[in-house]
Amino acid sequence: MRQKESSISRYCLPIVTVGLYMFLYIPMIVLIIFSFNSKEYTYQWSSFSLKWYYELFDSIEIWDALKNSLIVATSSVILSSVMGVLLVFYSAHTYAKKTFLLFYGNLVVPEIVLAVGLLSFFAFFSIPLGITTLIAGHTLVGLGYVVPIVHARFLELDNRYKEASLDLGATENQTLMRVILPLLSPALFASGLLVFIISLDDFILSFFCAGATTQTLPIYIFSMMRSGATPVVSALSTLLIVISSILVLIFSSLQIKKTDMLQ
Repeated sequence: MRQKESSISRYCLPIVTVGLYMFLYIPMIVLIIFSFNSKEYTYQWSSFSLKWYYELFDSIEIWDALKNSLIVATSSVILSSVMGVLLVFYSAHTYAKKTFLLFYGNLVVPEIVLAVGLLSFFAFFSIPLGITTLIAGHTLVGLGYVVPIVHARFLELDNRYKEASLDLGATENQTLMRVILPLLSPALFASGLLVFIISLDDFILSFFCAGATTQTLPIYIFSMMRSGATPVVSALSTLLIVISSILVLIFSSLQIKKTDMLQ
């Protein structure tokens, strides 16, 4: 009886694992395959073609939306990284370090709640919606990832590096720039990549905070899907999957290198 149960458990876990991976990745594979379909209706395969990719690269609206998404993502990475490092370094030995737990709220609070809260805040202070409010919202979300990652790396640093720098006559600002930042660079780069991916793919926060004058790539894809599925969306989604996969691989390799350095 025990032997039968062990054989069932031996085969059950691989089957469940394969089923979960198929559930996750088969829709993406179908999407990628039909992005090369020459037929306009994506559920009928006709022949291999790249015309939807040509239409994608000829579309001015898509490139404008992509430009806005890149501006917002890059700005949120820079702002959240700078603010996160300054907060961690100058608050690590004060009572303000107890507030670091608040930055984990982004992982707990639903994004729709955060988006409605930001929209209410902007409306209360009569701040016009646009790319500025969009950057502010994405920076707030980015801090929820930068601060925990950088703070965890900062706690792993040997405090003697900072003490030696100060004993040799360096100021706190010089210590931060020449000693602490190089040691924090792997964590900063990894958290920056993570924030960039999240900002580039974000829809809910962009939908609430962008306004009528600014359109990001996820919002543009949503507007295209409302008018009917088109292979151009499949081609665009394929490119986004490739770019996001490359960034995730870079982030994973940095995490592996960080683990190897600690060991």
